[in-house]
Amino acid sequence: MHTPLTLGTAALALGLAACSGMPTASMKVDNAALPEAVRVPAGESQKLWTTTDAGQITYECRDKKDMAGQHEWVFVGPVAKLKDASGKEVGSYFGPPATWVSSDGSRVVGKQVAVAPNAGTPGSIPLQLVKADPATGNGVMQGVSYIQRLKTVGGVAPAQACAEANKGEKKIVSYAADYVFYGR
Repeated sequence: MHTPLTLGTAALALGLAACSGMPTASMKVDNAALPEAVRVPAGESQKLWTTTDAGQITYECRDKKDMAGQHEWVFVGPVAKLKDASGKEVGSYFGPPATWVSSDGSRVVGKQVAVAPNAGTPGSIPLQLVKADPATGNGVMQGVSYIQRLKTVGGVAPAQACAEANKGEKKIVSYAADYVFYGR
């Protein structure tokens, strides 16, 4: 059973503010200001900035690996619509595996390289750096080599108990984040 969890109105407003409303074409990431773990390598250029203000992450209550009789909420996967600076939907994000699809049909799949806590917004999923596989399809995703997840709000595992009684139960948690795409 999926039980949606939502950010409260105040938290959602905070999330939108933390995401600077919408990205603009002139927004540039100051990689030097980010935790070292999620900085893109030298030589990469910012190609695209998108935002999601109503993403969802699914967690499932499962047995803890190698810990008999103990349980935990396990990340199952995300689903989000990507928007441009004007609020227009320009693509989607889902997984696993982590996949970003542009409305022009191009797509990239990537693997997490590193994470860093979002010190500015406690209780939020971490900032993230992803290495992208070569894109498929012709379009904006061609040449993307790295993706950063920044300005995260929400998305952490449910606070509800995970025990034998609710093993297999799924919870959906809301989140907001910006996704910044880089290439050479």
